[in-house]
Amino acid sequence: MSTPAIIDCHGHYTTAPPQLGEYRDAQRSALEADPHYVGAKGVLDISDDEIRHSIEHNQLRLQRERGSDLTIFSPRASWMGHHEGNVHTSRFWSEHCNDLIRRVCDLFPENFVPVCQLPQSPGVAIDSSVRELRRCVEEMDFIGCNVSPDPSGGFWTGPPLNDGYWWPLWEAMAELDVPGMIHVSGTCNPNFHATSSHYLGADTTAFVQMMMSDLFADHPGLRFVIPHGGGAVPYHWGRFRGMAQDMGLRPLDELLLGNVFFDTCVYHQPGIDTLVEVIPPENILFASEMVGAVRGIDPTTGFNFDDTKRYIDAADLSDEARRMIFSENALRVYPRLVGALDAQRSATAAVGREG
Repeated sequence: MSTPAIIDCHGHYTTAPPQLGEYRDAQRSALEADPHYVGAKGVLDISDDEIRHSIEHNQLRLQRERGSDLTIFSPRASWMGHHEGNVHTSRFWSEHCNDLIRRVCDLFPENFVPVCQLPQSPGVAIDSSVRELRRCVEEMDFIGCNVSPDPSGGFWTGPPLNDGYWWPLWEAMAELDVPGMIHVSGTCNPNFHATSSHYLGADTTAFVQMMMSDLFADHPGLRFVIPHGGGAVPYHWGRFRGMAQDMGLRPLDELLLGNVFFDTCVYHQPGIDTLVEVIPPENILFASEMVGAVRGIDPTTGFNFDDTKRYIDAADLSDEARRMIFSENALRVYPRLVGALDAQRSATAAVGREG
């Protein structure tokens, strides 16, 4: 297997078999009766054939139709539900979701590589998230994680990203050399719609917390991908540059761009054009988030809104910049991806020898 030409850094298992949702519903029912319910992890009875069907007719079909090669794949973000349940039920839920992602990647090793969700229960220590990160990376070869800056589900009751609360997780991510994608989950605050205002607001808020702190001075090895085109950030870059200047901070490119990257989940050409004009190409990773929040066809183009490869193809970019965005930056930001690809080559060669 050659190095993929187009790596999509942002995919979720939004098409999981119904047994996953049924497990979560059973957890919710038990928690309604007893908020301190612990229960047991239990078993998810999902066959390989059911997983294949859920992927082949959805994400894999779209990969082939749209011309991407490899997707960095994680559990369904809106279902992470950190604000639901307690530390025990969150742990079991996260383990099941991550185990399922590993199975997808084992069944389709040339098309998907795994990223994990973390059991970030609000109001408890971050230790359970560190344990799940280590389990996924050290035992199951995951290459990154999703990190929610707001486990409370839209009420922002937790500490900001530069607070010492987060340090055990930041230290583990640096030690394991894995990046985190900033990604909230669903919201229980009726003022916010989950996949629009809550997601984009959280992306922007996380960036500002990083900007107004010494996070990367304290943790220089950390790397974050801010999805959905960076929320408001690239489109108000002048505002943030000006605020940093007024606060006596270093220029943003020096302050953050060694550690912060943006994906291309922006669903129209003018938005992508602004992103690639404002943000250096070495800080942009190709992504589509398919099958995700926006699934329809844009009547002005006749193509799906989330067919983001078309926007990169049409953008005013050099061939070198386009290669960076499509694959080279992902290989640099996710260094364990190289090992995952090497393992895929070895497995493919072994199958060939056996045949």
